[in-house]
Amino acid sequence: MKTINVILFGIGNVGSAIINQILQANDQVFNKQGFQINVPIIVNSSLAFYNSNSLGHNWETDFKNFSVPYKIEDIIKFVKHHELENLVAVDATASSNIVNSYLLLIENGFHIVAANKIANSLSYDFYAQLRNHIKAYNRKFYYSTNVGAGLPVLSTLRSLKESGDEVLKVRGVFSGSLSFLFNQLSEGERPFSNILKHARNLGYTEPDPRIDLSGQDVARKLLIIARELDLKFELEHIEVQSLVPKQLNGQTSLEQFNARVLELDCTIEQFVNAKSTNEVLRYVAELDVKEQQAKVKLITVSKNSNYGLLQGTNNLFEIYSKQYGNEPVSIVGAGAGREVTATGVLKDLVAIAQSIANVQSYF
Repeated sequence: MKTINVILFGIGNVGSAIINQILQANDQVFNKQGFQINVPIIVNSSLAFYNSNSLGHNWETDFKNFSVPYKIEDIIKFVKHHELENLVAVDATASSNIVNSYLLLIENGFHIVAANKIANSLSYDFYAQLRNHIKAYNRKFYYSTNVGAGLPVLSTLRSLKESGDEVLKVRGVFSGSLSFLFNQLSEGERPFSNILKHARNLGYTEPDPRIDLSGQDVARKLLIIARELDLKFELEHIEVQSLVPKQLNGQTSLEQFNARVLELDCTIEQFVNAKSTNEVLRYVAELDVKEQQAKVKLITVSKNSNYGLLQGTNNLFEIYSKQYGNEPVSIVGAGAGREVTATGVLKDLVAIAQSIANVQSYF
């Protein structure tokens, strides 16, 4: 039986869900497929817990009691000293710190699975360098959750390309948090700031919700889609409408934003007043491949349209292609949440494990 050794960077909401799903699936699924996933190292922003075997169900207590400060070189030394093989680095952070170590990890035998979308939305030069490194060292780099959490968005784009179809346009609601905010706004008279507070309490937004409201997270997803379609885009090529009032943007602290969050209501109220009674607001991203134009903005749509009927944190991706004509390939489903994202990461991890163990796909 093959042993896949996972070094997990990030043990927050998504990372902890990944660990728990691995522990459960090892007993119920993976053993039957001829491989076992061990997690000998888990890492947060400053500390690492090392275990040459694997984590157990008491991993949180072990991390609290036995974690130590680390450098990426320490991790590489540990896996070499213990002769750990079939190495996969899983990046469940939202930080550039680990991204800066991707090339070094690849050089030392690691495959990469990334929930973190930073690597794919940095400069195109780095984007290309990373892929050249992956090819040169015969490694794998999977990142299906970068767009749509657990939804098969990027895999669908690749399938269309590989079948000889030509993708003409991609359009949709790409943010689970913004989908929730505007779905809730369309259901009643609650002020936007109140809905935002509710979304934060549910864990649907980033700790600093301006990351969501600025549109930058959606823009990064659109950038990743553009690059999947072979467009050499940079982030600045995307026209982005921010929903954060100028007086509450990055020039203010998070504490100041929290204290003045009611000022958001005036901004959003302007959009609410401009729509008709049978319309709702949706934050939509669109890429026109032929014209090489990309934009992210708040628009009004009919209540009875596919966009208007979205509920909860659901995302909607519409992929227009030559073969499908005016009827797009539509992908709808949960676009936020720790469990669905963790499941998407686990599927990427399992795909690598299966290629190493040379077994057929279970999913």
